[in-house]
Amino acid sequence: MGLWYAVARLSFRRYSTYRAATFAGIFTNCAFGAIVCFTYIAVWKENPTAGGYDVTDAVTYVWLGQAMLMTTAMWSGGATDDLAARIKSGDVALDMHRPVSLLRWYVASDLGRAFYHLLTRGLAPTIVGSLLFDLRYPPDALTWLIFSMSVVLAVTVSFGVRMLVSASAFWLLDDTGVKQLAAVCATFFSGLTVPLVLFPGWTHEAASLLPWASYLQIPADLWLGKHTGWEVPLALGFQALWTVLLLWACHGVLLLANHKVVVQGG
Repeated sequence: MGLWYAVARLSFRRYSTYRAATFAGIFTNCAFGAIVCFTYIAVWKENPTAGGYDVTDAVTYVWLGQAMLMTTAMWSGGATDDLAARIKSGDVALDMHRPVSLLRWYVASDLGRAFYHLLTRGLAPTIVGSLLFDLRYPPDALTWLIFSMSVVLAVTVSFGVRMLVSASAFWLLDDTGVKQLAAVCATFFSGLTVPLVLFPGWTHEAASLLPWASYLQIPADLWLGKHTGWEVPLALGFQALWTVLLLWACHGVLLLANHKVVVQGG
């Protein structure tokens, strides 16, 4: 555990060195958050109960989306991009012969990155949003704990998807196209563009079963108290199931790649 804690801590320190980029990102999150809020307010003025949300829920959802955007690396990025770069250079061949788990190394590194972004580009826009708009907050400590667990699971699900995307470079030699496709899927199916509760008919059911729903929609609904009773462990269980499936798939892909290490540069 000491090794993985050290990897996560160093990853946190790595991202904390880019202070100018962090402040610029916070400003961008706040600006877009405010713009989207006014759009949502206009929508909910016409339909005050759209998707089972009221206008306060909708505005809160916007700022939760801005907070989760970089925390989950919704559009790619983080430790998994390092893997793709090392596959392209051939340096990954050395990584595979080190006496540590490659998958655990990148998981720990990504958790350190996520924690930094949660404290900066997650917390700061939420504070700004609370000053500009009337937001809804979890009513008790248990809901805060459940939301925190959901955020961790959201990061691990996102990591699993991003890891598979980066690992595609073992065979494609460049993950750019796959990364762009994954980013489009995450944008729409996480609920970032519009909440999944607004998707009509069967599209809502289908989108809710995809792993990207774990990025934003599930944590947001837990924050807003939309899941109650047995729905809470079911929501967390959904995220946990996708985490296990995706990490298992990542492990299998890395084992497969270990028997076929044909990479650019080596």
